[in-house]
This record gives sequence, structure tokens and C-alpha cells, in this order.
Amino acid sequence: MGALLQTISRFASLLFAGLFAGFLVGVLVLEVSLRRFDGSVYTQLQQVALIGLPILASVLLLPALAATGFQVIVGVRSRERTFWLTAVALALLLVALVTTLVVNVPINLAEGGWSVQAPPADWVGLRDRWQVGHAIRTGAALLAFGALGIAAYRRPIAGSR
Repeated sequence: MGALLQTISRFASLLFAGLFAGFLVGVLVLEVSLRRFDGSVYTQLQQVALIGLPILASVLLLPALAATGFQVIVGVRSRERTFWLTAVALALLLVALVTTLVVNVPINLAEGGWSVQAPPADWVGLRDRWQVGHAIRTGAALLAFGALGIAAYRRPIAGSR
């Protein structure tokens, strides 16, 4: 039963981390595309995005953190390469979470109250700060996914090799 639980958590960790990283890349592409528009367009799109995207981010990141954390706890005694790769992935996912909470969420909360017709005078600076935070969490998520992928490759599901 323990091996099955480890296999399931390894799969869930890789799946949710990959989906989270892919989601963040999609948002990054959208954000870069928005840079050529004015504050009212940016504000309107952000307010629409704030309806569902934070929920999707949570639905993807929290299971990735939980499954990866479980993998670290289970592997702590072994201290094999797969353990270290998984521990690094967990640290990177935590970087994404902390960046989200410290940089992106406060700006998201502010943007929700902006007027589409008259965004605040410093909207460009806030947008840029949000995008830097987003780039950091996207990079961290992509590196975490890569580390989990290498760990899964190095330690395949029991019976597959």
C-alpha cells in the first residue's frame, strides 16, 4: 500500500506542478500581450481575470504542494538524488506561493477596485511589479516541474522498468 501511495503522490505532484506551470505560462503570454494597451483595457481585463483565475491557480498549486511535500516526507530517510530533486521542487513551489502572496495578491486586490475609465496614475508601475512577480513565480514553477520530471524519470513507477 505504501508503494501505491508513493506512486499516486508522485504522479499527482508531477501532474499538478505541470498544469500549474502551464497555467502560469499562459497568463505570462497574456500579460506580455497586454503591455501595448492602455490602462483602461488592462484594468478591465484584470478585473475579468480576477473572477476565476485565482481559483484555478489555487486548485492547481495546493495539490502540487501537498503531493510534493508528501514525497519529500516519504523520501527524507533515503536522501537519494530523487529526494533532493523533489525537495528542490518543493522549495521552488513554495517560492511561487510566497511570491504570489507577497507581490501578486495585494496588487490583485487593489486592481479589483480600480475604475476602468480612470485607472490610478501609478497603474503602469503596479502592472510592472505584478508582472515581475509573475515572471518569478512562473520561472520557479517551470523549474519545479522540471525537477519533478527528472525525479520521476530517475525513479520510475514500480514495475515499469
